Amino acid sequence: MKMQSVGFKADKKLEAFINQKLSKLNKFDSNICDYNVILNIENSDPKANKVVEVKVNVPGNELFARKQSNSFEAAAELVADALRIQILKNKEK
Repeated sequence: MKMQSVGFKADKKLEAFINQKLSKLNKFDSNICDYNVILNIENSDPKANKVVEVKVNVPGNELFARKQSNSFEAAAELVADALRIQILKNKEK
């Protein structure tokens, strides 16, 4: 898993939380190759300005989700839910 924080240093606790959330997706598809996570703070919304973007590489496809919330933890949970849905749809194909 590659994790990049733009404009700030993510602490180990946040990285561990996101890693835990995303690693749960492996039970839906054991063929997941890689996660690429980008954490960003956007100025467009003063409260919900924490953004989590995740690209998931699965054989033959790349899944992507981007969610914004008032905390990185909440955004990570939203991203994990969105990716779980995409992974399940992708497996049906």
